[in-house]
Amino acid sequence: MRQVVAEVISNRELMPEVHLLWLQSPEIARVAQPGQFVMVRCGDGDYPLLRRPLSIHRTAGGKQIALLFSVVGSGTALLSRCQPGESLDLLGPLGKGFRIHPDSHSLLLIAGGVGIAPLVFLADEALSQGRRVCLSVGAPDASSLYPRSLLPAPVDSVVATEDGSEGRKGIVTDLVGDRINQVDQVFACGPLSMYQTIAAHGLSRGKSVQVSLEVVMGCGLGACYGCTVKTRRGLRQVCQDGPVLELDDLLW
Repeated sequence: MRQVVAEVISNRELMPEVHLLWLQSPEIARVAQPGQFVMVRCGDGDYPLLRRPLSIHRTAGGKQIALLFSVVGSGTALLSRCQPGESLDLLGPLGKGFRIHPDSHSLLLIAGGVGIAPLVFLADEALSQGRRVCLSVGAPDASSLYPRSLLPAPVDSVVATEDGSEGRKGIVTDLVGDRINQVDQVFACGPLSMYQTIAAHGLSRGKSVQVSLEVVMGCGLGACYGCTVKTRRGLRQVCQDGPVLELDDLLW
């Protein structure tokens, strides 16, 4: 883990209220792994007091990192207004990320909304290793879908929208059953309700499912215990033991 000052390269609204922020941060880019995150100081002073945890969305050239985030409060609203040339204070990379098994030849990635943030990094890594990547993405409507033009090629992607404006009408878990038997490993990121649906309806078909948990974090360093969750192996801290955990280990 490093504390670094990263220069803003670009910041644009990619989907409504969802921003893609590129930063110059070779110290983090060189060592980051898919599924890890950074804690971002959003303001110059004491407001907001707490840093915000954001998944590392992508790296480039061992020098740059990208963060994909929704504007949901005061901290992310400040981040959405960052301009090129400005600087942000980061802690990272933090946490334990996704683990691709050596004998896995094909992966299924399940993204609910902005949950696609850490999965693009995972797709980049898997494709660089010669693995096949299938991506299922869900969103409320077509305008909220991650642009296909930014997906790494040759990802095999399908989409579901709740209003039917693009792809299959429904939610992303409606797409899982059609693809689960074609892959060796499953990875997911999205709302808690998505994980509960996968577990309750047996959509994993007995396969291991690694999920990235999105929870409120106070410090990101394991000191405050504010991100503790219950698992079959006892209490776990999402910032230290995760954010990626096995779906079967979670207790609702």
